[in-house]
Amino acid sequence: MDYENLKKKLEGCYVTVPTPFKDEKNLPLNFDALKDYVEFLLGNGLNNENCTLLFGGAAGDFSAMSFDERLSLAKESAKIVNGRTPIALGGQTTNTQELEKLANVAKDFGYDFIQVSCPFYFKHTEDDFIEYVRAASSAAEGGPGIILYNTFWTSTSVSNQLIEKIKDLPNIVGLKWATPRTDAMEFEDVTSTYSSRFTIIDNNLFFPYSAMKPLNAKAFEVHMCNFWPEWGAKLINEVKKKNFEEIARMMVEEAMPFYKLWVEIETNYTSGDGYLDKLCMELVGLPSSRCRPPTRDMREKYRQKTLDYMKKIKVPHLKF
Repeated sequence: MDYENLKKKLEGCYVTVPTPFKDEKNLPLNFDALKDYVEFLLGNGLNNENCTLLFGGAAGDFSAMSFDERLSLAKESAKIVNGRTPIALGGQTTNTQELEKLANVAKDFGYDFIQVSCPFYFKHTEDDFIEYVRAASSAAEGGPGIILYNTFWTSTSVSNQLIEKIKDLPNIVGLKWATPRTDAMEFEDVTSTYSSRFTIIDNNLFFPYSAMKPLNAKAFEVHMCNFWPEWGAKLINEVKKKNFEEIARMMVEEAMPFYKLWVEIETNYTSGDGYLDKLCMELVGLPSSRCRPPTRDMREKYRQKTLDYMKKIKVPHLKF
């Protein structure tokens, strides 16, 4: 397996695709709607040169699905994409056996990557996590590259000393960072140290700063791509041109209002991930879907406010 090539393939937009559900009892998976989502993304500016699609991540409602549903989603997503762009499978779980199964499934269905974060719920040690990652590495050998995901939703953060202990595993190709910035500047420390070893995925909205040397992030997660894929394609083009002033404008004028609305909903009504993406996607004509409980259905309450935001920043494809 050419892991250097996988590192290169990971550069660009890292798009966490929501999982659609049918608006009926028990909210079953809706693969017809998922196909519509993928065709919209790949038909409006995103392609195998500028994006990776993540299925079964946090915005993909993995935590509200049974394990069998996660396996079905993995299979159907790979079938829908059919090699047209790189794909990643969310590997978040609480036990090593499920992680190994997800890694095997990712290998069997032709995924380019599997995203691995520390198990949640129990407060695990770094050595627990190292063994966990080594198990994933072994299960995925000869198949997908591993993306280490550092997120505040788990029990252990990815530190420099942890990375030092696993950096020689050849199939670890990416490092996705999504933890709050601190005075110790862990993000800057880790990315400047390891950007030549891994493709850094900035999930902290630090760009254009994170794209500058010596940080050298090469991939960026922005939820807006789900309803405005051209925005993501433009972001990558501006990064390549080092047009940092334009990137800063895009972030402040167009992305920041989206994330402020997200925080408002999370603070005042319901929590989870992907619910605002889905509402915005509905407003550009894609099939409507709520997130599964315990995340509450926020579509009716926030539809008008969301539409006003999208009109203000001139999102294309609006149907209302």
